[in-house]
Amino acid sequence: MNRRQFLRTTSSVLAPAVMSRVLQDAGAPTMPGGVQVGDVTGTRAMIWSVTDRPARMLVEVSRDERFTASRLIEGPAALEDTHFTAKIDLGGLTPGEPVFYRVWFNDLERPGLLSAQTAGRFRTAPSAARPLTICWSGDVVGQGWGIDEARGGMRLYETMALHAPDVFIHSGDQIYADIPLKPEVTLDDGTVWRNVVTEAKQKVAETLDEFRGNFAYNLLDRHARAFNSQVPMLVQWDDHEVLNNWSPGTDMAARPQYSERSIAMLAARAKRAMFEYLPIRSHPDEAERVYRAYQYGPLAEVIVLDQRSYRAANGANRQVADGPATRMMGPAQVTWLKQRLQASRATWKIIASDMPLGLLVGDGQRDGVPAYEAWANGPGAPLGRELELADVLTFVRDRRIHNVVWVTADVHYAAAHRYDPAVAEFKSFLPFWEFVAGPLHAGTFGPSKADPTFGCAQVFNSVPAGLKPNRPPSDGLQFFGTLTIDPATRRLTSALWNLANDKLWSIVLDAQ
Repeated sequence: MNRRQFLRTTSSVLAPAVMSRVLQDAGAPTMPGGVQVGDVTGTRAMIWSVTDRPARMLVEVSRDERFTASRLIEGPAALEDTHFTAKIDLGGLTPGEPVFYRVWFNDLERPGLLSAQTAGRFRTAPSAARPLTICWSGDVVGQGWGIDEARGGMRLYETMALHAPDVFIHSGDQIYADIPLKPEVTLDDGTVWRNVVTEAKQKVAETLDEFRGNFAYNLLDRHARAFNSQVPMLVQWDDHEVLNNWSPGTDMAARPQYSERSIAMLAARAKRAMFEYLPIRSHPDEAERVYRAYQYGPLAEVIVLDQRSYRAANGANRQVADGPATRMMGPAQVTWLKQRLQASRATWKIIASDMPLGLLVGDGQRDGVPAYEAWANGPGAPLGRELELADVLTFVRDRRIHNVVWVTADVHYAAAHRYDPAVAEFKSFLPFWEFVAGPLHAGTFGPSKADPTFGCAQVFNSVPAGLKPNRPPSDGLQFFGTLTIDPATRRLTSALWNLANDKLWSIVLDAQ
């Protein structure tokens, strides 16, 4: 069985082969969310799962699919304080090699009562140059579109798996904690979209358990579970993990559907649930730090940003001087980003951004003046949050750091943006590309307006202007992107794809 064949085989198919090792009982622990793998290096990987009661996580790992020479690791106890989730930082792996693993749980109240096993497979990050495929998308269960099992569920996960990616970047909006699901939605053609609805998805998330329930909801989908077990992920967050366009200045008093009036409290609960429900490696100095970087041999380094945790309040975004009110990433993260870019020896530096750099994303008005959610604020020299971005781009130019590309989601369509100082109003940067994908399983919207400050040119977008907003996943307008790197030529090919796996657009970039 090769890697591509394995990716097409779900863990439910693999389970019977190992059932003889499981003490079965009608009251045995269950694993409702399957398994996930993430933050993979050459020698380590985060393995995650969840059960339904106090139980001990057990992980068996092998270099071959028959587990002829395996090792068993006793993992942490899944207890009430983590919603019965558990994860282990698996070590002792070999760079660039396949890893086969299976996970199960031992009931703590009745030791020896074991869950069924769930299996998975991935490949560690290489130390030598080899072909690489990096996939990305974002925006899941948004705008009221949940899991409709009669329509196949979240089918884009299945489509992405066909590309056998080495890593998947989830670009944010992993959940829509602020948008409950209705049991039924009538579509334009008169047919009915029927959502699977859980208790947590019947109202906006406010409590820790409600945020946890939003993450657990996505794992009800069989395509998501199969994908998560076999494709290492790098995840970041955006706004809907908490609520739409949230920032420290969000006025909760204006939101009658919320009884919790502290945006800081909501964000803290959301972030805690995210770290419980995803295979993210905690940073030793900041346990819930989202920004981090991982290298994939000499060809690629993925730098994951966090433009939500440290930002200033949304507003007019027109300040003329850099300061606390203009922060998007914050000084510590900006310094770290510069250091990573300068120190990187990878051919391609791939920056995963929560939001597009040059698209205007509004956030209503403040005192009669348009307010903005993202970096861009309209024509002219850099102002507000753009000052932080201008500083980073100038640093890249001055240090002659080449082969930097950006990937993002957020705007619910796919696009390719070219940033060129020759046509920009701010010119102190090297030309670069930004590629946009998504939604993964959410409503689709029409293209946003570009800001000329950094010369953003929309070379391609996946939907025409005037598209009726919030198109359902059944329309097929769900998108993802791939970055493939050829070790022989060091060329990077960026491609944008739809639900049917049609290649909509691509470009080949030569390394400098």
